[in-house]
Amino acid sequence: MSKYPVIKKVGNTREYKTGSWKTMKPVVISEKCIGCGKCWLFCPENCINEIIKNKKKIFEADLDYCKGCGICAEVCPVKAIIMKEDEE
Repeated sequence: MSKYPVIKKVGNTREYKTGSWKTMKPVVISEKCIGCGKCWLFCPENCINEIIKNKKKIFEADLDYCKGCGICAEVCPVKAIIMKEDEE
């Protein structure tokens, strides 16, 4: 028996927090976010969540699952996502 978790079925990756080893984290500048959802669409980990902040739809990464790849920052058309060093 393996000491590592085994993914036995599709969709159960949310049971395992996988974002603890990242070196960079995405930070959303909510004033710049236009709510287009491109970050959500392109995120390979499906860790981008839509939230309502000050009556405006924006997107933010769930850092428990984000691996810090930076794809979200690259695809953002208004550069509302910046990558910062993860200090945890």
